[in-house]
Amino acid sequence: MPTYRQAIRVQQWIAVLGIVLLSIKFYAYFLTHSVAILTDALESIVNVVAGFITLGSLMVAARPRDSSHPYGHGKAEFISAGIEGSLISVAGIWIMVEAAKKFIYPEPVYELDTGLILIAVCGLLNLAAGLLGIRQGKKSNSIAVTTSGKHLISDAISTGGLIAGLLLMKITGWEWLDSVVAIIFGSVLIYTGIRIVRSSIAGIMDEADEVLLNGLVAYLQKNRKSNWVDLHNLRVIKYGNRLHLDCHLTLPWYFNLHEAHKEVDTLDTLIKSEFGDALEMFVHTDGCLPGSCNICSMDHCNERQHPFIKTIAWTTDNLYQNEKHTL
Repeated sequence: MPTYRQAIRVQQWIAVLGIVLLSIKFYAYFLTHSVAILTDALESIVNVVAGFITLGSLMVAARPRDSSHPYGHGKAEFISAGIEGSLISVAGIWIMVEAAKKFIYPEPVYELDTGLILIAVCGLLNLAAGLLGIRQGKKSNSIAVTTSGKHLISDAISTGGLIAGLLLMKITGWEWLDSVVAIIFGSVLIYTGIRIVRSSIAGIMDEADEVLLNGLVAYLQKNRKSNWVDLHNLRVIKYGNRLHLDCHLTLPWYFNLHEAHKEVDTLDTLIKSEFGDALEMFVHTDGCLPGSCNICSMDHCNERQHPFIKTIAWTTDNLYQNEKHTL
């Protein structure tokens, strides 16, 4: 689909940029012998590996659904994000070990001015690539590209902190700050990696996306129709850049098949006007029961058995329930 083609194109540029920045950072490390700069270079190894893993996952996720994968291949994006998060955490541990070694066995730092300029250029390029990745990830609803972009921005922020620490070292002459800065940013990487792994596991396990659900439920509540007596058993599952929504829609029991189908089409059109074609909806229709009359706001119903009292506001909590709502 077009959104995947755009995401793949952006990720290709990110992967190539990762190789260029890796070369520059290692050149800066060999010039300076700074373990703090080494931390940036080691993270760039992760960036390169993760960039190509993400690219591969996007190519897999872009494949059309088939008999073996009726919901498509989008889950590959969560696997990619999990691998990337693991690599980030491993890089953080590696960095802390190298920093601890240099703290115990200190080495002088050379040509720091040149090294700082090179690292600053890399940081700016990472920031630009990260912002592009997040923008494209949101546009294509791709967790893999969004994760890649966030990782690059995290890398750019780390580079900024690293530069600040090395400038302080240059001003004070305290060379032990080199190791301290590396240890701090190694810890940040470990934390970042764990968060990304946690997010990918949540996607694989179909954990509810609270932000998405709250937005969807608020939109449905605002635009509900009087014929929609009730909505329940709502579930949303994400497969890469596609969303699958299941729900039960309660309609007046005397609606014929054509009328019920028209209401489902109205619901489908309403949701897609907000979330686009990336959402697939499967709706089970239920006929109303006498107990539904108290919450049904239809003005003209010849079959009403009880007076209308009030509508029940749809919320994330009550739409989860697998039963019709009553007073």
